[in-house]
Amino acid sequence: MRQLLVFGERDDAEEVAETLAEWFPGLGVPRVVRETLAGEDDAEDAQWLVVAEGLDEGGLAKVDELVERYAGWREQG
Repeated sequence: MRQLLVFGERDDAEEVAETLAEWFPGLGVPRVVRETLAGEDDAEDAQWLVVAEGLDEGGLAKVDELVERYAGWREQG
């Protein structure tokens, strides 16, 4: 199942993607993408997503702790 890890800062998203690649080498490097909110005039309000696929339940608990350290959150996508 695809997981979307949401962050306000690009640097945070990139650091989390690198950490996930180290922790779960079989998954490869997760993609980092910018999500602009519909109707937003200010591009500064865009969120940064790390798209991760193939994590098991045990891995998700570890991911949740990591995401929380960077003031982000996880959604299923």
